[in-house]
Amino acid sequence: MSLDTPMDAEALRQALCDNDREPEGPARNARAERLFAQIEQLGDTSLVIDGLDHLMQVYNYSSEADKMFVPFARLLRMWDDRPEDFDRRQVHSLFWMLKWVSSGMVDQPHIPLASIEKWQAEMEHRYRLAGHSERAVRQGEMRIARHVGDLERAQRAYDAWQAADRDDKSDCHACELRTQGSWQAQRDDDEGALVTWRPVLDGEFTCAHEPHAVLAASLLPLLRLGRAEEARANHLRGYRLARSKESMRSAVARHVEFCALTGNEARGLEILAERPSYFTDTGEPSSLLSYLEVTALLTDRLTALGHGDMSLTGPGGRAWTVRELAVHARAEARAIAARFDARNGNTYFSEQSAERMDRTPLLDRLPLGVRSVRPVPAPRGAAAGTAGSGSGSGSGEDLAGLLAEARRLSEAQHPHATDAWAAVAEAAGREGTELPVLERAEIDEHRAMAPATPPAEAIGLFTSAAGLYESAGEPARAATALARAAYCVSLDGRPAEALEAVQEPCDRALALHAEGRSTARLTGRALLCRARILNDMIGGMQVQEAVEAAVASLEEAVHALLGFAEPEQAEPGVGVVIGEALGFLGDITAFRGDAPGAAELYTRAADAYIRAGRPWFAVEPESQLAGVSRHLGDLETAERASRSALEHAAPFAGPGGRARLHLQLVETLADTGKLDEAADHALEAAHWADEAGEGAGNGAYARHRLGGFLLQLGRAAEAAAVLESVLPDLSAQDHGDGMIVQTLWWLGDCCTALGEPREAAEHWLKAADIARGWPEQRDHAMLANLAGQALFRAQLNPQAELAYQRAGDLWRDLGDVHALVRTLRVRAWIAVREGQAGIDAARELMTAAATECESALAASADAGACAALRAELADTYRQTGDLIASSCDGEPGDDDTDGSARVAYEEAVALVLRAVTVFEEAGEQFTDLRTGAQLMASWLHASLGDAAAAVALAREVLATYEGSGDGPADETAESRCAEARAVLTEVAGG
Repeated sequence: MSLDTPMDAEALRQALCDNDREPEGPARNARAERLFAQIEQLGDTSLVIDGLDHLMQVYNYSSEADKMFVPFARLLRMWDDRPEDFDRRQVHSLFWMLKWVSSGMVDQPHIPLASIEKWQAEMEHRYRLAGHSERAVRQGEMRIARHVGDLERAQRAYDAWQAADRDDKSDCHACELRTQGSWQAQRDDDEGALVTWRPVLDGEFTCAHEPHAVLAASLLPLLRLGRAEEARANHLRGYRLARSKESMRSAVARHVEFCALTGNEARGLEILAERPSYFTDTGEPSSLLSYLEVTALLTDRLTALGHGDMSLTGPGGRAWTVRELAVHARAEARAIAARFDARNGNTYFSEQSAERMDRTPLLDRLPLGVRSVRPVPAPRGAAAGTAGSGSGSGSGEDLAGLLAEARRLSEAQHPHATDAWAAVAEAAGREGTELPVLERAEIDEHRAMAPATPPAEAIGLFTSAAGLYESAGEPARAATALARAAYCVSLDGRPAEALEAVQEPCDRALALHAEGRSTARLTGRALLCRARILNDMIGGMQVQEAVEAAVASLEEAVHALLGFAEPEQAEPGVGVVIGEALGFLGDITAFRGDAPGAAELYTRAADAYIRAGRPWFAVEPESQLAGVSRHLGDLETAERASRSALEHAAPFAGPGGRARLHLQLVETLADTGKLDEAADHALEAAHWADEAGEGAGNGAYARHRLGGFLLQLGRAAEAAAVLESVLPDLSAQDHGDGMIVQTLWWLGDCCTALGEPREAAEHWLKAADIARGWPEQRDHAMLANLAGQALFRAQLNPQAELAYQRAGDLWRDLGDVHALVRTLRVRAWIAVREGQAGIDAARELMTAAATECESALAASADAGACAALRAELADTYRQTGDLIASSCDGEPGDDDTDGSARVAYEEAVALVLRAVTVFEEAGEQFTDLRTGAQLMASWLHASLGDAAAAVALAREVLATYEGSGDGPADETAESRCAEARAVLTEVAGG
């Protein structure tokens, strides 16, 4: 009904209830105002009281909290003038709101402190006259004292609050515990605060805004105590809960602050961008101040990291640079703090605000697992593995020192050698030093080897280096440089030309070695280039015969290389040549289908690198060994190889490489059931993928796996936050329908575990719509069925009926009679809900379910299948009886004037007894179902006044479980016996 359509009192009361369930915010407030305008026109005093109360409630839980004082003042005048107009519920609400209004005035700097104290005294007086405990009074006093910085008074009020008795005007347990814990944290007792908050965090005490606020409040105490894992979990849980509630700006601010202090600045920016109105909503200045403080903290942090010119959405919904927003937020925060100080007569607010805006990070990096695209690359040196890490080089060294360090790293074939030579070139240019020919050759060669150098540019650099080496009297190094130039020709897409070009430098390197003018290491490097080119040629071939011929050529070249290198393996660095050659042989062996042989060769390759003292080269064969071993089912070797690859790569690999290695270990750990550790590595993989700019690729897959692990580990709230962050990155083209469906499926499971059936249904229906087009329809049927269950729990009856009908049609096509029958039975229960089709339609659906069972029984000759079908039929009879009995008005007895209840109960008991008989025919494996039906029949007989039949059935149940003399064997048996005794007691009592 439109709010502009005139409504009667009953309709307006219902509209108030409906509006109360709407999301917080200006839209709900506006509806409340329009409803109240209609209420005033009716002149119904009780309805006016309810309308004013509703206005206060919605204002209080919104960005317009300053509006609640006017309706409250009017409501209080009405109470003072005519208290008899208020019923018991309205009186309770008035006094409940009194505590909100009195101490809540501190959040409005335009209200004088004297007025606030006067209202607090007024509350105390009225509570005392009404006979209420002073518990809420003392809590309000504590709030005022904390606000103005009078911590001694606050402590006295806190003690008095705790000493006073709880009554119906006390805050709920969850809210009280939040305030108690926040006071302990303010008094530097973080551990005590977390102990106090534990019942809320564990779900023992909850309310509409808890644990949302406690989760946010716990973040800094956890970080200060070094409990970063818990802080991450509480951030994921808490922000997901708080983000949809407009009144929780202060809680959202704590999440932004958490991001700014843990190296998650990009995540903090995303949170700021989600609700630009938080910058300008002025109805509650205290929470606005909190939001501006953390905005200044975050944007100052980003500016310090070199990202001040980055653009983001800020106040007014317009684009701001980070630097501009930092200045604006700090100035606005100072202005609001100054208003509070002027009102309070001290500088407490400004001091606390400045301290918060100037906090320093508590952690350099805390991966969160949720999607967060780094806005710009991290400053150089921020990531692991930068030049100089473990190399001993430094920007302050002189040129001679840099040269020595570069040569040392080159000799060791260290991954940082390229950066070291770049430092030499930079220093020489800075000092204006003309380097000798040999050093210039080495610089060109290492520039060519840099990962970012394009192949075409590398060709020129290697060729230049070769010429310089010749001039320096280093023909062996010249030959190697030319071989590398040829390999770059292959990388440039010209493998045939490369193979021709590499022959001459290889022949020359061998000749120089034979003359004693080249080392085995240099010659082996040249020969490796030929093998690499042959390997590259294989990837571009389409014809199988050509591929096999190319593989044979590669194998021949590799064996020749090993024949040259293995006798020289004592020479430093030759082990690297042997390792790469063995790796090629492993690839060839794997190509030919010999997985065990490939595993052995990859093992030898890794060992060769390690024996040579170059473990960073072992990463590739170890990774390949892990993959082959997992394929072979040798999970122990796969895990060991994956861990070793990660260990050897960690100091040197780029973010993308680290992400891939973590993901490889994730798969093996998942296969071995080590889900906790798999989740840890999936978290790391997601972080490094984001750092590498691969958030939509490997990052999405890592988060997908992480969400699944968290769900399996019972951490549904964290899993939901992670999986929700995955969805924007998933596409059928890049990730496949299966991954999207699985993510949505898991999200539905998460929402179910979190008590969010409507959201669960949405995810499952989206997944079902994708699975609709799959050749195999079982997943489609299951998802439709799950959506029906969720919609049923959410009381969305028409939608649930449609989902179950869809599922039933699919189960029928799949030949799953049991699943089909269960959908029909649930649809029958939906039919008897208020406003639905009714009992006749429900009976038809139950009859259809029974018919399906009977038809399947007639067509089956399998004894086990028939037993299960009989049990399904029996349960259909039992549920039909239950449905008929529960759908009639009242029970048989004096109030059953027309006898309709007796007729319904008699029909129901007959159906349930029929179910007992069919359960007996199905066999002993269905004993628990049979006794459940017997007890139902017993209660029905008792309601009909047939005590003898009721007692007989109850005793049969007892005999079933206690006849052996050992007593009930499990919880079901114990429950059945307890219920049977309850029947006997009830009947004995008349």
